[in-house]
Amino acid sequence: MTRSGTTNPLPLPPVAPEVFASAVESLTTRLRGRLDAAVEAVTAAPVTAEDGTFAVRCGEDALVTLTPDPSGTVTDTEQAHCTCLLAPRCLHRAAVLGACPIAVTEPARPVVIAPSVLSGPGAAAELTGAVPPTEPGCSAGPDRIAIADRSAEPNQLAGPGPGPEPARAPADAPTGPTAAQIRAATALWTAAAAVLSAGTAGTGAVLEAELLRAAHTARLTGLHRAEAAALSVVRCLRTTRDPYSPGRLTELVTALRELLLVAHLLKAGDPEPALLGAVRRNHRPDGSLRLYGVCREPVIGADDLGGVVTHLLDDDGRWYTLRDVQPGGPARARRAGTALVAIRSFLSDHFRVSRGGLIISGATVSPEGRLLAERGVRATFAAGRPWSEAAPATVFARPLAESAAVRFPASLVGDPGGAGDHKGTGDPEGVGYARPLIGCDVGIAATDGEDLLVRELPCGGDAFADGRPNPGGPFRLAPAHSHPALAHTANFRRLGARPGLRIRVLGRLDPDRVTTLRALAVGPVPGTEATLRLPDDWQGRADLGYDVLLSDHFPPDVPSPSPPSPSTSPGFSSWAAPSADSPLWRVRRLVELAVTGGRRIAAESTRGNDHDGHAAVLRHSGLVTGSDLITALGAVAGRRSLDVFGRHSGADPDQYATRWLATAVYLAAAEANLRHGTWPGHEHADTDTDTDTDSSVDTEDSRSIDS
Repeated sequence: MTRSGTTNPLPLPPVAPEVFASAVESLTTRLRGRLDAAVEAVTAAPVTAEDGTFAVRCGEDALVTLTPDPSGTVTDTEQAHCTCLLAPRCLHRAAVLGACPIAVTEPARPVVIAPSVLSGPGAAAELTGAVPPTEPGCSAGPDRIAIADRSAEPNQLAGPGPGPEPARAPADAPTGPTAAQIRAATALWTAAAAVLSAGTAGTGAVLEAELLRAAHTARLTGLHRAEAAALSVVRCLRTTRDPYSPGRLTELVTALRELLLVAHLLKAGDPEPALLGAVRRNHRPDGSLRLYGVCREPVIGADDLGGVVTHLLDDDGRWYTLRDVQPGGPARARRAGTALVAIRSFLSDHFRVSRGGLIISGATVSPEGRLLAERGVRATFAAGRPWSEAAPATVFARPLAESAAVRFPASLVGDPGGAGDHKGTGDPEGVGYARPLIGCDVGIAATDGEDLLVRELPCGGDAFADGRPNPGGPFRLAPAHSHPALAHTANFRRLGARPGLRIRVLGRLDPDRVTTLRALAVGPVPGTEATLRLPDDWQGRADLGYDVLLSDHFPPDVPSPSPPSPSTSPGFSSWAAPSADSPLWRVRRLVELAVTGGRRIAAESTRGNDHDGHAAVLRHSGLVTGSDLITALGAVAGRRSLDVFGRHSGADPDQYATRWLATAVYLAAAEANLRHGTWPGHEHADTDTDTDTDSSVDTEDSRSIDS
């Protein structure tokens, strides 16, 4: 798609889900069969824009025009027109709407809450965004899922402190979803099961439209979390051009598991408030924000995106971000580290903001914690703080084991964004703030390729009282990016050349590798000489993607520890290994194959000896539940029912979706337990105890799903 007379691409405006769904519903059966090919043809057609109206030529006699509203989104069917004789029930109009990106939806209408609920202690539910039902709901049915990860995991740690007291509804308040919400959840389940049976290769515009229609109905009934999951599935389906792309496939599996899980629990009448979700809105904090710069993070994303995210922290330990990501790829990510940043009339650069601070009045913050330059926002530059003074108790005083338990929560119901980075709406308490970074003090022990093998140093001010602290468990430091345009690899090479060096690290835990921290910035450790010596204008930290560490930044003499070996440090061989060494990859293989190829490919993959071998290996490894689940999933995938005349009547998508969901939930819970248990500081139970706990809990889960 290009501008008239130029070669620059002109993207189509976003479209509300219900607009595209209505256009597809108006087509005849014959035209629906040609819709996918028409959408592909539209993506190569030229697009012109004039006075806010987009025009796409679909043939000699067909010109489709889109007239978005002032927000830039097509929100009504009357905003899309075609000049052909079949309009508005024409293929051209539906194809153009199908080629447009899906818009971010806004709340459909205010939620009406019964006065009896608002008068009691449950009034706090209105503030969190939960939608209390207005009529008696159904109690949990016999097919309610007993989620394995709701039960206590053997290695789960408590949070850093007591959280907010959950809102309690009065005794006479209704519980569970309403009848309309149950019907909406059932429609979502049916649409998602059809997508799962078809797979990414067989899911076309018609199935996408059915899922979008169900998502729109869920939004009208107040099922915000289910709607967000459905829209995420559609976006993943559209962006997954290569069905075997690892990053996109993982995101799609997570979104589909979230959608099916929430829909299953809601249609069963589960009263969990987190299943309803909260409306995600921009908010304005009370008073002015006093923020302190923490670090800069380079961003290299899909579709040739590049830029920088500057992380900031307030006095209460809440995180915010300044984001500058645009097309340009790695080259722009490198330049953006010192690029200008503007917040209305305020003008500075990312380096200065990351080392200094901001005072913002009238701030507008997105649900993800991003600072927005809306009207009425005024920013002023302020002095920064070193890491040792910028809320150290909330950043560097927590052991990594506790941070891992918070970052990878065991519950798939209460925190949809926990294990897989999926942006759900089930955690209203966390809406409005960015995900916190993880900080710790480490001692470098050795190198392993591009990674550093390190040991966590004790937390607390007396860690170096005797001169040689007692190091904690080992783990792996990995660069956030390995692209040569950024400085991560060079800085890691210089750090790895000085074993025994003690550094303070800030980064993110890697969800795909066991005991791995992706480092974003480093700084000196207080109270020791064997640490970094950074320039004063760096404010005691170095952004690994932008700042280049030189020889002057290191101490002259660093005590070299003995290199780790399997005999002296068995933790390095087990705790620092990638998660691919776990036999759970056999379960993930079938789960992902079912999503990409659909039911038919999943059935064919289980008809050979390899599938029996995978099940045997899982059972021999103690993962009995995983072995039973992949065996049952393969059996259901190839099962077809017969009618009264003995003919094949097609497969039951509900039973197949239920089996896949049981396997996906087990996989997510088992991988979360693996991440928890392998971080240093956990008390590991023996193998038999772990196996028994895993099998009993997850078997109960799978049986309750099947019922």
